[in-house]
Formats: sequence, C-alpha cells, structure tokens
Amino acid sequence: MNFSFFIARHYLFAKKSHNVINIISLISAVGIMLGTMALIIILSVYNGFDGLIRSLYSVHECDLLIVPAKGKSFVPKSVTFDQIKGSSMVANFCEVVEENVFVKYDQEEAIATIKGVDSSFEKVTALKNYVVEGEFSMYHGEIPQAIVGRGIAQKIGLKVFFLNGIDFYFPSRFRPVSFINPISSLNSERVYPAGIFSIEKEFDDKYIYIPIDVARNLIEYDNGEVTSVELYLKAGINPEKAKAQFSLLLGNDFIIKNRYEQNETLYKMMGSEKLSIYLILLFVIIIISCNLFGSLAMLIMDKREDVGVLKSLGANEKCIKNIFFYEGCLISFTGIIAGIVAGLIICLLQQQFGFIKMPGNFIIEAYPVVIKWSDILATFLGVSLIGLFASKLPQRLFRKIIESKEIS
Repeated sequence: MNFSFFIARHYLFAKKSHNVINIISLISAVGIMLGTMALIIILSVYNGFDGLIRSLYSVHECDLLIVPAKGKSFVPKSVTFDQIKGSSMVANFCEVVEENVFVKYDQEEAIATIKGVDSSFEKVTALKNYVVEGEFSMYHGEIPQAIVGRGIAQKIGLKVFFLNGIDFYFPSRFRPVSFINPISSLNSERVYPAGIFSIEKEFDDKYIYIPIDVARNLIEYDNGEVTSVELYLKAGINPEKAKAQFSLLLGNDFIIKNRYEQNETLYKMMGSEKLSIYLILLFVIIIISCNLFGSLAMLIMDKREDVGVLKSLGANEKCIKNIFFYEGCLISFTGIIAGIVAGLIICLLQQQFGFIKMPGNFIIEAYPVVIKWSDILATFLGVSLIGLFASKLPQRLFRKIIESKEIS
C-alpha cells in the first residue's frame, strides 16, 4: 500500500488533538454528500419533467412534418406525394390547414389557431385520449364539429353540452375591404363544439381542431391546398431514414421536420436549463468545499510535529504533501459516494411509491423521476474535480509550515 495513502487513511479516522478538526472534516464530507445527492435528485426530476413534456408534445406532433420552403400553402397532388403516401414506411398521410382566426361564441371573442384535419388524422391521433369533456368527433352526421383546447374554452365560456355554435371569421383573400360594411370582407363558418381537450397550457390556449373542408372554405383554399402534411410512420421505422428518403423525392421546394425540429427552440431551451441547473449546483458544491480547504489547513497545522518526524526519518516533501492531498481526496470521495447512493435511493423510492406529491391540480400526482447514468457520471466527475482542486490548494500552506523554525 502507498505509504502516503496509508498515513492519510490513519489521519482520517484517528482522533485529532483539536476536536474541531474532526467536526470540520465531518461537515466537509456531509456537505459534499448533500450537494452530490441534490445534483442526482434534481437532475433526475428534471429528466422526469423533460420526458413528460416530450410525451405531451408527441400527442400533437407527427413523426415527420412537410411544409413548403417558400410561401404558406401548397397542393399535395403530384406523383411525388403519391409515392410518399404509398410508401411502405408511412402508416398515415394527413393533410392539414392551419391558420390564426377570429373566434366568437355568444358574446365572447378570442383569437385562436384552427387546425383543419382530415378523417385519417382522427383515426391516428392520440389527442382523443386527452378529451376531458365530450368526445373527439369531426362530424355529427353532416354537421361539422370542433374540438377545443381547454384554455380557449374557458376564455369564451364554452361548454360542449350547450347548443350554440362557434363562429370563425377570416379576411377574404379575394374580396376588397369595405369601409362601409367591414363584415362583408370576412369569410365566416359556424362549427358546433363536440369536445374539449387538455394537454398543456400553451397548446390548450391556442388550438381548435375542425374538419379540413371547413378550414379550406374559411381561408379560401381551393383545389386541395394545405399548409402542411403530417406523416405518421409505421412501428419500427427510423424517422431519420424516412426523412432522408423523402427529402430526396421532394427536393428543395419542401422542408421535412422531425419531432425535434418541430419544437427545436423548446428542446434547446430545456437542454440549456438542465446545463444551467448542473452548473449552479456545482458552484454551490465549490462553496461547500471551502470547508474541506479549512479542514486540511487546520490538519496541517495540527500535524506539524508529525511532519517534522517524517522529514527526519527521510520522507521527502512530495511524500508528505501527498499525505494531506490523499486526506482531502478521502473526505471528498466518501462524500461523493455517499451522496450518489443516497440520491439513487431517494429517486428509486420516488419512482416506486411517489411519496412527494405535485402541488395543485396537475396531470400527474407525484414528481416524475428518470435516472440517467450519464447524469450520475457527470455528477461524479464534476464533484470529483472540485474535491481534487480543494485537496490540492492547502499544499501552498504546507510549504510555509515545512520551512518554519518549528520544523527545522
């Protein structure tokens, strides 16, 4: 066994002449343990929320989204689109018309985004699982119906069991604006509410789903125009492979977006927030490590006589320095290992029993937790570097002591 490490291990468990050194060493180890545990727990909870948000967004995101590179609309009627529609990789080919419109319900008014969808969307969408009132149905016989986000429904006072229809207004693209009778410049459509959905606030406050034919009439899209095409792939198909193949077919006139690219800003922001949390907690651990520096400095002062004896027995300066360096490493790594174990135990208990509940009326009852080994590795490496640095610093003090008259 390394001589310096053997002495350091002895110093860690031996009683010091000044009991305050034991207390500070214990505080250092506990502080590092708590900081490490907090990192594991907070990053795991963040992973849980990240997964939850992604799953919620996946409800209204398709595997691949086709939009025009220029302009706002296009007609998906060509040999190329027929090839995509008939591809063995595509399960559903959904045409979509999306636009911001003026909404009126009784005396209440709002701005909303309508999403006109076809019958294939109604079959494939998971949105029907999030209808909290009524049902997901685009037609009642021949009568067109709307599925409204909870935020919009609350804003205009809508209830599905009321018999009033929702009126949509959009400026005509072909009729001139009339200052005498402005309403004549607007197209209007009436649709009756069939259901209210609730996924997440931003989405609930924005969208209303209606039949695509009604949306086309309102916006005056003739000849089968759409604003996008949503592709839902068959199980087991790699989206990137399908994207590359369809991009070659469509050329530069269209852009194909995967799930990440459809909400790129959101996912980048979530990654940046996680990195920020990690760095902030590491900074807290740096502050905690000041206790380790103080503990080692006081230990060097306390062991001046031992240093003199070791030096007289032939131990060189590097060997003696390493004793106190290993002492700091032992304190640090004891705290790190204990913190990781404690953090994992708490995360596993939360996964199993969900004993820490979410406040308020949320879509889940308990805080979600997802443990990732990459987070554990990043935590171990980050806190270890801080511990090594804090263990190295007191060696500057050591030189002053070893050159003092008390040792000479």
